[in-house]
This record gives sequence, structure tokens and C-alpha cells, in this order.
Amino acid sequence: MPGTIKDGSLVHIFLDAKRNWIRRVRAGEEFHSNRGIIRFDDLIGRPFGIRVTSHSGTEFQIHRPSPTDIQISMGRNTQIVYPKDAGTILIEAGIHAGCRVVESGTGSGALTGILARAVGPEGHIYTYEVREDMYKGAKKNLEKFGLTDNVTMYNADILDGIYEDNVDAVVLDLATPWLLVDEAHRVLKPSHYIVSYSPTIEQVMKTCKALGESGEWGMIKTLEVLQREIMVREGKTRPTTWMVGHTGYMTFARALFTE
Repeated sequence: MPGTIKDGSLVHIFLDAKRNWIRRVRAGEEFHSNRGIIRFDDLIGRPFGIRVTSHSGTEFQIHRPSPTDIQISMGRNTQIVYPKDAGTILIEAGIHAGCRVVESGTGSGALTGILARAVGPEGHIYTYEVREDMYKGAKKNLEKFGLTDNVTMYNADILDGIYEDNVDAVVLDLATPWLLVDEAHRVLKPSHYIVSYSPTIEQVMKTCKALGESGEWGMIKTLEVLQREIMVREGKTRPTTWMVGHTGYMTFARALFTE
């Protein structure tokens, strides 16, 4: 049956917005929480989207993990690229199945995983991380969620040079992205995108200045995406008190053809 939970499948065990878990199903093992025990054997062979009751009588939902679920579960030991921003990066930069994408820095591997899913088995992600501890952590995260087949990881400083060429996009989450403007142009296909994700406007200003002064980039623009959830309740629907406001600025530019 398509969409069936198997021994080894990742599942999203959902109780409520604050209590939910990503776990890998293993035959003979169990999931434990303070709301009861779920036997993985009771899930194997059943479809995603089921409701199951723990031994103590609490009902849980069992879903296939979404890219957002996986991204959040990778942790936030560095600045993360939120789903609202990751989606904008994919669409604005035209990153799709079959693309070859250079990324830096890898961080926790959250955006790397989203990029890897987007380009699919025929595409490839080349990701650079200068810090060895972050490189090892990201490698562990990507292996945990089965996202390494189309990813090449380098424990290297991308400012020393990009190994690839003729790529479809360069996605940067660096402290000094303006230093990579010329190198990114060298490896990009003409008319394809560089993307720079930065938390501060000062970084954006320096990046846009470098892009403009190089004379090799067109259609330079910077976006910020805000997100707020709406609490839908009969007679009292309103926005939530808290929203996902500023997370980062996304600067996009297209490589101009040069002789």
C-alpha cells in the first residue's frame, strides 16, 4: 500500500503543537512519553495519518514528517533559515528537480536538507562548512533523516574557493557574503541566481554594494518575509499574540553573461 509505515520509516508523532516528536520506527521497539507508550509494531503496515491510542488511553496522530518537521528537529545551534524563507529561496532562485546547487555555511543542515529534497535524485547539493563541529553535527543530522544521497559535504572555507562550476544556484548564509560575489559569478551559469541570507541590514548593504559595483550582476533585490498565524475560534478569531517577524533578509541577483 502506498504511504504505508514500514520498519525503518520516519514518523511524526503528534499530540499537540507543543508535544510532538520525530522518531524512526523499529520493529520490536516502543515510543515512550508521559502520556503513554506506543508500540512500533502496531504502526508497521498501517498508513500515515492514522490515530493511535497509547497504553494509557491518550490519542496520538501518526504522520509522515514534512520538510518543516525535519528542519525543526535538526535543532537551532546556529541561526536557522525558517520555512517561510526557505520556500521563498526555492521559488525566487528557481531551484527545482535536477539543479546543482552550492551552499555555505551548512550550519545544522536544515536548509541543506530542504535543498536536497527540492533538487531530487537527479540534482545535487554541494555544501561548505568551515567549522568542524558544525560539519560533524550537520552530517549526523542529514544521515539521520536519509538526506545524504545527493549531498556532498566539505569541511572547508568557501572563501578559499568553490570546487564546482556551471552550477544552477549559489546559496549563502555567511557573515561576509560580499567577499564571495566574484567567485559565485565564476561558477554560476549565466542568468542564474546567487542568494544571500543575512540577519542584519548592514550585511545586506555591503552585499548589494559589492554586487552592484562588480558589474556582473543584474536584477538585484532584497526581500523580507513576515509570518503570523491566525487563531480560528468561533466568535473570537484573531491573529496570535506572537508572530514570526524578522528572521533574515534574502538578497537575490542574477549572473550576467560575460565574454
